[in-house]
Amino acid sequence: MGEVFAYIKHAQGVADDSALELIVAAKKIAPGASVTAVVTGSGAELDKVCNEMAAIYNAVWKIDNAALAYPNAEVVRKALVNILPADSIVLLAHDTFGMDLGPGLSIKMDSAFAADIVGIEGVDGGKLKIVRQEFSGQVSTHVTCDISGGAVLNIRPGVFQADDTKFGGAVVDKSGDAGDLSAKRKFIEVVEAEAGDVDITKSEVLVSVGRGIEDQENIEMVFDLAKAMGADVSCSRPIVDAKWLEKSRQVGTSGQTVKPKVYMAMGISGSFQHLGGIKGNPFIVAVNKNPKAPIFQVADIGIEANILEFIPELTEAIEGL
Repeated sequence: MGEVFAYIKHAQGVADDSALELIVAAKKIAPGASVTAVVTGSGAELDKVCNEMAAIYNAVWKIDNAALAYPNAEVVRKALVNILPADSIVLLAHDTFGMDLGPGLSIKMDSAFAADIVGIEGVDGGKLKIVRQEFSGQVSTHVTCDISGGAVLNIRPGVFQADDTKFGGAVVDKSGDAGDLSAKRKFIEVVEAEAGDVDITKSEVLVSVGRGIEDQENIEMVFDLAKAMGADVSCSRPIVDAKWLEKSRQVGTSGQTVKPKVYMAMGISGSFQHLGGIKGNPFIVAVNKNPKAPIFQVADIGIEANILEFIPELTEAIEGL
């Protein structure tokens, strides 16, 4: 098996939460092996992230180039192909950027590819045994992947408990080996989403509602619960698509990224697109009448119940305290 690398996302000098999760996944694939973080970008913000990762990973490879100032998967792919050994095991977060970067990277490196990994069972004879989910998380599939010639593995954010073990590696500047980073597409601008009446990205407690609420008239009970708890209301995409709540309250890869201390998921199945918008390792309480809902796999407390009955009872109990 080749060397193990983790690609680290970052923004404004702050590494993504997945940085601490990827090294845990890497150690499950190759216990005792050295894991190298690869960080791309430009300027002082890049240096800040590299120094932070150097305290966590065994080594850090830095690629500093103006073309990498904004994360463009086409450009990052070129840089990684030029610096990584041919049989590398590369771990990425399975988010919108990772889905853009991973498949093409595996093709360019002529290596195996596996997406949305939620479990790692180990390596046997060059074969990696992993767990993925199908049918919106209703079915877990056990997959064997030949990684003897290298692999690109997209790890679902939030499924591996972050580990802040310190290794104290050195930063190695690989900028000179990145090669030509010209691209057919380029970054134009960041368009900020319009602010709603509540900024859920700053909320410490969120009561989030999904399709289990069944009808728009039932949304009011969610607001009653949130008021009793001193929380804000957020939602999953189906609620926004139905126009029951505004887009600014949507949590997920196509909505807002939130970092609350407590996240209550009411009638939310827990697709990876939704979970991808939850950062910071909050305390998650999930209530769903489907015992096989994927949200239960990441919840700290899981309650099998119909939210239409559960929410009013919980609200009454809290108001009575």
